[in-house]
Formats: sequence, structure tokens, C-alpha cells
Amino acid sequence: MKETLLDKFMSRKGLYTSFWFIAIFMVSALIYYTANLQKEVPPIPKEVKSVNGELLYTYDDVVTGKGYFQQFDLMDWGTVLGMGAYMGPDFSTDLMHNRVEFLYDYYSIEIYGKSSKEITDIERGAVKERVKQDVKQQTHLLETTTTYTQASAQAFHKNVEYIVNMLVNGDKERAFRGGIIKPEEATKIAAFFDWSQLVASSLRPGTERTWSNNWPCEPLIDQDVNFNAHNVSLWEFLILWTLTIIVIFLSYEYLFKKDKNEVLEPALKITKLFKSQQKLLKYIPIVGLLFFVQLILGGYLAHLYANPTEDFIISQDILPFNVLRSMHTQIAILWVAVGWLVGGLLIAPWVANKDHKFPWLVDVLWFALLIVGIGSVAGLYLGATGQMRDSWFWLGNEGRELVNLGRVWDIGLLIGLVFWFLLIVSLIRKAATNNPLVGTIIWSAFGIATLYIAGMMPLHKIIPNYTVDDYYRWWVIHLWVELTFELFAAGVIAFFTVSLGLITQKTAVRVMFFELFLIMLSGTLGVGHHYFWQGLDEYWIAIGGIFSALEPLPLALMLIEAMKNYREKIHAGEEFHFSTPFMWIAGSAILNWIGAGFLGMVINTPTISYYSHGTYLIMPHGHVALLGAFGYVSIAFLYMTSRANAMAKGLVWNDKLSKWGFWTLTIGVLLFAIPTLIIGLEQTRIAHDLGYYAARTREALSGMSFWIWARTIPDTLMILGGGIIVYDLIVKTFFAKKA
Repeated sequence: MKETLLDKFMSRKGLYTSFWFIAIFMVSALIYYTANLQKEVPPIPKEVKSVNGELLYTYDDVVTGKGYFQQFDLMDWGTVLGMGAYMGPDFSTDLMHNRVEFLYDYYSIEIYGKSSKEITDIERGAVKERVKQDVKQQTHLLETTTTYTQASAQAFHKNVEYIVNMLVNGDKERAFRGGIIKPEEATKIAAFFDWSQLVASSLRPGTERTWSNNWPCEPLIDQDVNFNAHNVSLWEFLILWTLTIIVIFLSYEYLFKKDKNEVLEPALKITKLFKSQQKLLKYIPIVGLLFFVQLILGGYLAHLYANPTEDFIISQDILPFNVLRSMHTQIAILWVAVGWLVGGLLIAPWVANKDHKFPWLVDVLWFALLIVGIGSVAGLYLGATGQMRDSWFWLGNEGRELVNLGRVWDIGLLIGLVFWFLLIVSLIRKAATNNPLVGTIIWSAFGIATLYIAGMMPLHKIIPNYTVDDYYRWWVIHLWVELTFELFAAGVIAFFTVSLGLITQKTAVRVMFFELFLIMLSGTLGVGHHYFWQGLDEYWIAIGGIFSALEPLPLALMLIEAMKNYREKIHAGEEFHFSTPFMWIAGSAILNWIGAGFLGMVINTPTISYYSHGTYLIMPHGHVALLGAFGYVSIAFLYMTSRANAMAKGLVWNDKLSKWGFWTLTIGVLLFAIPTLIIGLEQTRIAHDLGYYAARTREALSGMSFWIWARTIPDTLMILGGGIIVYDLIVKTFFAKKA
């Protein structure tokens, strides 16, 4: 029978070639867009003046203000252009809305001799047009000098008073106690915030849209989403539906079909641990403790979200909200990353069938990561609370949401990742069993170790332009996690499913290459769906939107693969010693699709993103995806290490408590999505009907108090599940009896 073009594509050679072709194309496109970045970002004016010559602020004021904004970790309290935490206000929106309201009053008095509250609807229409003229036609964000009208200059001074009062004296209604930032520092921060509202309100030259592509929605000046966002959203759904059908068809028609002579590999038999693997046992309680502490901090934050005016157990003067949130997110990244390091170090000796020449290097890595973990968490606290004013950038915190470690700790983590990669590659690069599964693990480990550098440019200082800074921040958040981690997961899961006797190597290699192709296709330029409101040009709406639609596809394939593996093992009727690690791997595939796929598509379409950006609607996606897609794989590595230890030493092993921990945690994280989804949908409705400013006020959440408090139930379940898991791992690893 003649081989068709589709047959060639779905062959191992065809998929391998397609992966490299699409990888080179996507990376080249990303490099091209990055090279053109400076041509499209909003400029920082050398000076901002009023029409009468008053100097309001300068380029240096904006950059200094951005530094203070990062130093005091305000991004883990509020947001700038929608990026950050959701307890505080969106500073860009607040200043823009306050300015517009001031202009309404100013021009109402100038034109009609009465305040904006006293004018008629017809008069309000005339005033609106005058305000729009001021904001859209008379104010231009330029690299040289931006000139405010006299009215906008007065509005700026009012905004400075508002920001200084908020940052210096605090905002207890939104869990910000104040008392840390000095008035002169707050004044510089206000200049940075005002620049961000210029990005959101002034028109990009030669267009009828702002530098932030008309975000946020502001009815007072008729600023709303444009048709292009609706058009891209429509195409997203059409592409997603079509390609999902194609992927499922190709999977069952080509990937999961067995040849008659294909035989499953015998399950991995472990009779001893190599010395380097034995040394991995000390990683288990450290990773488990970080995991448990992160869950406790999440529950603590849930109480502050529900009742920000009151202390919970510990005074907010001691543990401010922004510091707790920063710790919550950074500890999550630490325990997930270290758990993945354990997985790589566990696999390498099995692949090579020999141990490292110097097993003690695993201890060195453990000790180094311990120093980075303790130092970075201490730095987060001391930096954000103003106790490191001269050294915050190096030893404290960088003040960038999710990428917040001080630069010394950044460098320490990077050295640890590179050291981990060298440990792996030195052992398995010449292994007799070298195959595509091993090659994928090696090169994705290299990507994990090096791509983190994107969040460290330039090495010695902050990036002056917020848009450029956020561009590279998302490289770490999206490309590091949703690309290189996904590639590593695909290789490791393929290796484990073969080693555990669940699927043939031939099938695993085909499935893995197809996953790699889809991950590179969707995950590289899919980062663009984070970009279009922060100051980058409109084409990012289409690029980010369309490729984001493809992101659930490899996740759906991982789900199919996990279910296929499980069914094959059940049908085989064999004894299976690795049911707990596999339970976490399969759970990862399912939660990956729910969190990154299903809940990701809830917010990824440009139309919905426009109104939901910076609302609770983002929370279900972020929490379920991070924990399910990556956290569960990390826990699987810990259980695999513990199980290998039990088999090598003949220890008692029982899966009962492990299942309790798994299901308690899983039910908790799925229930977490319900109240946050409901709250987020209500905020999105308010943003659509009344404008984004209204959606981010505390009043907007007052009617949702039941659902805000309901968050504490799933949080409690997750903490309970995490406690069971940590206890179970420690008992199984260190206190189990001989069988």
C-alpha cells in the first residue's frame, strides 16, 4: 500500500523532522519580534510639562519610581496595566479614571459654570467630547516632551496627592498598612504610575487606539475593545475545535496503534539504589516542607482577601499582604523546580546504568539550593518591608510578580540549574540506552537551566521601561514554565511509562514527538496573549490569541495518553508497584488539561481577556494549572524516589494514605476554581458594563462576600491534603518497617 504524505508526517522520522522545523521557525520568529521590540514600546518622555511650562516629572523620575515600585513589592499588592496582584487597585486605571473625572469637573465649570454632578445629560455629552479631546488629541506620549493641558496638569497634582497618601499612610480597606514608604519615594512612584496611565490613555501615533490597545475599558471617554479582538476570538474557537478533532483522530489512527510484534517492556525492577539516588532522599522533606508552607500561606491569604481590614493570627504590620503573596508564589516555584531536579537526578543513573563518579555532588546541590531557598525568602521579606533600601535589588526582592528573587538568589538558582543539567548530561550522554526519550530529557533540562536568564537582563540593574521588563518577565513565566517544563514533562513521562511497562517504546517515542511538535507550535508565540495591553502593538492580539488556542491540544493528548496507559495496565492484569507515582502523573495530565486547557481558554480569548485581565477570573487558571501541570509531576518524582527506596530496601509500602492525600488535594484545588470563577465572572461583567475601574474597587466585591469566604473551604482541603502527603512521604521514606 502506497505511503501517503500524512503517513510520512506521522512516522517517527516525520514527527522528528516536523518538531525541529517548527522549533526553528518559532524561535526565529520570537527572536525577530524581540529584535523589533524597541520600535513599538511606549516611550518614556525626557520630561512631562504643562502648557504653561511647569515641569511635572522627568525620565529619571519615572525610572526611579519604577525602582521604588519594585523595591516595596507593590506588584504583589496591586497592578500596573493589569499585571500583578488583585487586592490593591490597578494604579494605571485609578490614575486614568481620577484624571478623567477631574477633567469632567474642570470643563463642566469652564463651559457651564457648574460641577459635573449638576449638568444635564445633553451638557454632559458636550463635556465628554471636550474631555476626550484633552486625553486623546491634546496629550501625546512622546520620547522628547509630553505636554499636559492646564486641566490635566492639575489632575496630575491631585493624583500625586492620592498616591502619596495611599502609599505612605496605607489603605486598610485593601490590606495595605503603610508606614514603610517615604513621601519623597511615593512621589517618584506616582510619576511612574502617571506614565503608565499615559500608556493606557494616549493614542499610539497614526492609530485610533492607545498604546495599550484601548485597555482598560473606560466609558467616560468611550474607550472600549475594538473589533479586531472579537475577530481573533472567533478564529481562536474555530481553530481550537477543528484542531482538537484532528489531534484526537491522528492520535488514535497513528499514535496509539500497536504493531503486532510490539511488546511492552518489563516493569522497572529496583533491587538497589545508586549512591547519588540514595542522597536524593534528603530532598524529600525539604520539598515537602516548602510545599506545605506554600499551601498554608495560600490559606492565610484567602482570609485576608475575605477580610482585609482585620489581622488573622499575626498582625499585618508584621506580615504584610504583599510580602505573604510574594512568598506564596516564590515558594511554589522553588518547590516545583527542586522536585523536578529530583526527577532528573533519579532518572539519570537508571538511563546510564551507572552512578556519578562523584555522588557527593548531589549533596553540594542540595546544600546550595537550601541556601538559595532560605536566603531568597528572607530577602523577599526584608526587601519589601524597606529594611534593604541600599541592597534590595541584589539581596532582597526584584518586585516583579512571580519573578521576584533578589539578583544574588537569581544567580544562585541559575548556577544550581546549570549544575543540575551538567550532572545529568555528564552521566547519560554516552549511555548505551541513549534514545530520543533521553535526548529530550537532556535538551529540555538545558532549556530549563538557561531560559531563566531571560528574567535577569540586564544583570546589574532594573530595566527602565516597564513594557520591555514585562516582556522578558513573561519569557520566564510562560516560556520557562509552559515550554521547557512541558518539554521536560513529555520526555520524563514517556520515559516513565516505558520503564514502568505501561506502553511500548516505539509508541512512546511517536507520542512524545507529536507532543513536542504541538508544544513548540503553541507554547512559543502563545506567550503573546500576555502582551497586547502592556504597550506592545496590536499584532500581538492575533499572534498570542491564535497560538493560545492551540495550547490545550498537547494537554488533551497527554490526557489521552495517560488514560491509554492506565487501561493497558489494567487489561494486562499484572502486579504494578508504581501505582502511586503513576496516579500523580495521570492526575497531572488531567489537571493540566483542566487548568491550562479548559480554564486557560476561559480567559485566553482577546475579547474575554480585555474585560477579565487583572480580575479573579485569572485565579482558577493560574492555581489549577501550576499545581496540576507541574506540581503534581514534582510530587510524582518524590513518590517515585520514595518507592524506589522502599523496593531497594524491602520496606513496607501501602498506597492507602497516598490516595487520601491525592484526592483531598485534588478535590480542594478543583473546588477552589468554583468561587474564584464566579467572582471573576462578576468582576468581568462589571468591567463590561461600568468600566474596569469599577470592577477593581472593593465595593465591586462586597456583594460577593459569600463566595470570597467560600474560598477558605477548598483552601482548607488543600492544606489538609498537603499535610497528609508530606506526612506520608516522610513516614514511607524514613520510618517504614522492613517488609
